[in-house]
Formats: sequence, C-alpha cells, structure tokens
Amino acid sequence: MKMNSKQSISLAIALVVIMLFTAACGNSASTGGQGGNNQQPASNASNNGGGDAPTQSADDKVVLGFSQVGAESGWRTANTDSIKASAEEWGFELKFSDAQQKQENQIKAIRSFIQQKVDVIAFSPVVESGWDTVLQEAKDAGIPVILTDRAVDSEDTSYYESFIGSDFVEEGRKAGRWLVEQYADATEPVNIVELQGTTGSAPAIDRKQGLEEAIQDNPNLQIIASQTGDFTRAKGKEVMQSFLQAHDDIDVLYAHNDDMGLGAIQAIEAAGLVPGEDIKIITVDAVKDGMIAASEGKINFIVECNPLLGPQLMQAVEDVLAGKEIDKRIVTEETTFTSEEAKAALPDRKY
Repeated sequence: MKMNSKQSISLAIALVVIMLFTAACGNSASTGGQGGNNQQPASNASNNGGGDAPTQSADDKVVLGFSQVGAESGWRTANTDSIKASAEEWGFELKFSDAQQKQENQIKAIRSFIQQKVDVIAFSPVVESGWDTVLQEAKDAGIPVILTDRAVDSEDTSYYESFIGSDFVEEGRKAGRWLVEQYADATEPVNIVELQGTTGSAPAIDRKQGLEEAIQDNPNLQIIASQTGDFTRAKGKEVMQSFLQAHDDIDVLYAHNDDMGLGAIQAIEAAGLVPGEDIKIITVDAVKDGMIAASEGKINFIVECNPLLGPQLMQAVEDVLAGKEIDKRIVTEETTFTSEEAKAALPDRKY
C-alpha cells in the first residue's frame, strides 16, 4: 500500500514512541523497578554502600579458627567456655575443634582452617614440639596465628603473632617458694612426689623446672618420684596409688593441676591417710573443685592459673587484623591461695 508524506511522518513518530516506551520498561526491570538515569545497576550497589545489609555483614564477619587441647580438666572446660562466650560477644564466627589431647588432631584442624581461609588461627598446643611444618603452611597462606595457654618451641617466632597465657615456670617457682618457707626449719629429708602434666607439654615441662629451681638450694627437699598423670583426675588417682605402694614416707605431693591433685586425694584417703595433714598437697589451677578442697584443708596451697583468656584472645585477633603491633608475650595476672585464703575467695569464684 502506497502512503503519502503525512502518513509516513505519523508512522515514524509512532515507531519512536514505541521504542522509547520499550527502553523505559527495560530500564525499570534491570534496576529493581526504580528506573531513572542516575540509578546504578544492582550488581554494583554493594560496592557503594548499598545491597543487602545482612549479606554484607556476614561477608565482613571475622572468622576465627580455634583448636583446643581437649576437655581433660575443669580448667580446660572453663577456658573453652571463656573463648566461646568471648567470640560471641565480639561478634566473631568461631570454628572450634577439640583435639582430644592428640597433636595429630590439632594439625588436621589447623590445615582445615587454612583450607577454609579463616581470618585468624588460634590454638593451645598439646605439646611443645613438631609444629614448624603446619605453622609454615599457615604463614604461606597469609593467616596469622596466635598461641593461647601453651607455647611452642619453634625457633622461628615469626610463625605466630603472640603467645597469651601464664608463666608456667613462675607457677612452679611459687609452689617451690611456699615449700621452702614451710620446711625452713627441717633437719630431716622432706620427701616429695610429683604428678606431672601431659608429657612434652609446656606446663608440665615448665612447672617441673620452676619447682626444681626454687628448692635447689635446700638439700632437705627431695623429689623421690615423678610421673605423668596426663592432667586428669583418674590418672592422678592411679599414679598416686602407685606412689603410695612404692613409698611409705611421702611428706608432700606436688600436682601440676587441681584435677590430678583431687584424684590423688581419693587415693590418699583410700589408704587411710589424711590429705593436707599426713601428706601436704600443692596444686596448680585454682578451679572451683580445687578451691573447695583447699577450703576443707585437703589442699594446702594452690597456685592460680587463670583460664579466662577469651577476652584477651579476641582483643589480640582484632588488633592483628587491624594491622596493630601486639606484644609477642602477653602474661595473665594470677595469685596464690592458702587454705584460709581459698575459703575466703570461694564464694566469689567464677570458675
């Protein structure tokens, strides 16, 4: 059909209108229905403060991978609870792994954290040695590592940002100094038996060293038997039974933690002896069960080892990720308790 000039112009105008309408509809669909030339595409909105807020928050959340030694004692349970509660309070996502007192489990956990690309790895080493390879892997992945409670013996201290925890050697010295004071006038041998912590662990090595340093100038103070009790109550009882069978002249028990000491008390009572009187008892930790035994006179002296490291760990994580320089060694503040001091402190004890 042949169109005149007026019809051609009308058709052209109609086509332009249709094209403009279609373009406007397409714009509206691609920008969530808001349209407008100043509207950014949805895919770029999050780069400029827009997008879905919960998703953005989740992306920014600090992810902390933590490998715990296990749950061998009341101290360890309190330590775990502190870390979990503090992570929640600080708004961190915590990936928690229980090593069940096995180094191979911790190494697997650390490698898993590396694969998951967590922001920070923290762990309490089961033993001191054998960490260089996996710590190098974390370093190569650019993931900072923080040690808590226990140290490693790696010569390269660049493997970790900081070690947060007690001075275990000083804890042993505190126990030794109390012994020296108690037996200052002794003219005969004072026979000591020692329940050590897990073989190869930092607290076992250091608490033994500290006690020996403190008593070395007192020849009357003699360690006649020393054996691991693995930091557990059951093993502490078992080893103490063997000590009592082998020696009938034990004057002092030095246990590297409360739980082993509490197990030993069971063995001492079963042998018809009075703990705290027939055998003086020194322990380390000052958890509630230990403090109760001390308040009853069954433990004579407790050296505190504070398990509530969660807040210090989270602060260190935040500082490291912010690029701040933190102390390579952060020591927790701790005290000691005689039986009377334990009785006074017990009502307010938090762990």
